[in-house]
Amino acid sequence: MKDNIGDPLVIGVFERWLSIWVALSIFLGILLGQVFPDLFQVFASIEYAHVNLIVAILIWAMVYPMMISVDFGSITHVTDEPKGLIITLVVNWLIKPFTMAALGVLFFKYLFVDFVSTSDADSYIAELILLGAAPCTAMVFVWSQLTRGDSNYTLVQVSVNDLIMIFAYAPIVALLLGVTDIPVPWNTLALSVILYVVVPLLAGIITRRMLIGGTGNIEAVSSFTAKLKPFSIVGLLATVVLLFGFQGSVILSQPLLIVLIAIPLLLQSYGIFFIAYAAAWFMRVPFRIAAPCAMIGTSNFFELAVAVAISLFGLNSGAALATVVGVLVEVPVMLSLVAFANKTRNHFPQN
Repeated sequence: MKDNIGDPLVIGVFERWLSIWVALSIFLGILLGQVFPDLFQVFASIEYAHVNLIVAILIWAMVYPMMISVDFGSITHVTDEPKGLIITLVVNWLIKPFTMAALGVLFFKYLFVDFVSTSDADSYIAELILLGAAPCTAMVFVWSQLTRGDSNYTLVQVSVNDLIMIFAYAPIVALLLGVTDIPVPWNTLALSVILYVVVPLLAGIITRRMLIGGTGNIEAVSSFTAKLKPFSIVGLLATVVLLFGFQGSVILSQPLLIVLIAIPLLLQSYGIFFIAYAAAWFMRVPFRIAAPCAMIGTSNFFELAVAVAISLFGLNSGAALATVVGVLVEVPVMLSLVAFANKTRNHFPQN
């Protein structure tokens, strides 16, 4: 069978049409929220220590399979292509969170001030910050594959970012929330990182070791995560249905809101990609490294952002709503960037 890594057909049906599934889930959520409002209030009441237990289960269903794919043993290869990793780390941790916060303040405190209330503006800014501080963990493998990226080095980048995320995500989010005058519930933020990063990551490491055993059979990992994929899909779509079940009345009264939230997200996505991609071109990074290192900063770990937003601000919050808008716009944006990268691959070293 010929190599078709760069062929867009290799992307799964779910990933290819993710925005459509999310849009349908949004419609279903709004409909159910209007028909069964009391049921959604019951769902909201099932929580402990500000953690909604239903959402927690759904988030774990999404995050756990992707954490099994993370191989911290690959970190020993970080020096193989240092330029690509440097670009990834600088963009993800020193540029992206801060530009996302700046765009949030610019749009919701100034440009969109006549369209949203002050409290709602704070919620939307907060969620943009939560998204901006969470580099992609799972979908970046899809984007890497579609650009014929180096899959092994993509794994290195993801593994390093996940390790940094454990220690850097909460402080960066707290710093940016504080700078934008949004109250920082440190206990809830720290608990969210433990629940949605540390715990599934540890579970993923243990599962991976059990699957591989002493044989080094990586195929066992791929086979197991493939079996879990339907649960991840259900987890994502069910979370979207829940969020929009609560937000339905807001959306129906302010349909323009989705567009307002999408604008800074679009500017951030394209801006971050071109910063990383231009840096890779300037530093003469091989294309197989350059494309994935630009993609990983552009894409977001939206599962984590959803979970933290709900824990910090609640299911009814604008922050939770903004996260799902991020999911809605991400796939079309990323596919357009994949196409751009593939058209410009000859401008990079090919070794």
